[in-house]
Amino acid sequence: MSPSPRLLLTIDYESWFAPSRKYDFLSPQERRTLDDGFANDALDPILEKLKDVQASFYLVGELVEWYPSLPQKIADAGHEVGFHCQVHRPLTVLEDIEHDLHSSAAWREQYKVRGFRAPMINTIEDVYPLLEKNNFSYSSSLYAPTGTILQKGNIWELPVSTYPLFGRPAQFQAPRNMNLPLVMGGEFPYGSSMMSGLFPRMVFKIIEKQLKAGLSPVIFLHPYEIVSPKKWPAEFMRGLLSNPLLYVFTLDKSAFLHDLLRSFPISTIDQFIKESTQ
Repeated sequence: MSPSPRLLLTIDYESWFAPSRKYDFLSPQERRTLDDGFANDALDPILEKLKDVQASFYLVGELVEWYPSLPQKIADAGHEVGFHCQVHRPLTVLEDIEHDLHSSAAWREQYKVRGFRAPMINTIEDVYPLLEKNNFSYSSSLYAPTGTILQKGNIWELPVSTYPLFGRPAQFQAPRNMNLPLVMGGEFPYGSSMMSGLFPRMVFKIIEKQLKAGLSPVIFLHPYEIVSPKKWPAEFMRGLLSNPLLYVFTLDKSAFLHDLLRSFPISTIDQFIKESTQ
């Protein structure tokens, strides 16, 4: 029996500077100084907003090194602890993926992490055997129409949701990230926080429509879109100057989150996968 439709709410838990590639090659100490406690301080307010609604959190591994209490707080609040990357940057080279999985192995095992979300929703097909080898059960690292569930070996892929305007695509191979071919092909990537920043009411209506159709949308937000960092977005100016489109990530989406929480049934991806594969 198919699981009941619900919104699959996910949070890619990363520092405020993560959207920009300008900070990728700083040293770990420089990145921690730049974070200035934000990733640690933002969690409690986010958990308070969620209350008893369960979401999937995909953690950047170096944040766990800086603030070891993060995964325990997430788990204690009833949410899913997932893995995003060790250091936030494009993760599309096999050796880099292997390095991140090795670096995060201890805390992932401690918290029984089974879900993976690639940075920028951008990965390669070779990731799936690696995930299986490292005891993951699923990934959410592609864009695809709502309701798509793929099996990649023994790994389930539950993509971030798009709304197809010209019919459903036939192939779903990685990489399948947000780019011009995806959009020109008629898919509106409404599961992205960029779209909920630009078109919040439209995204809300699409979620509502998909749930009524018996589908379960997958969307993501970021901590800095729910709890604003200090001097935001002024301290992000270095990134904005190189890519003004990143301004969307500085918009406050806490009201959008509030509307989702009060309007729709919500669960973690892990729970949905378990119900779907029983």
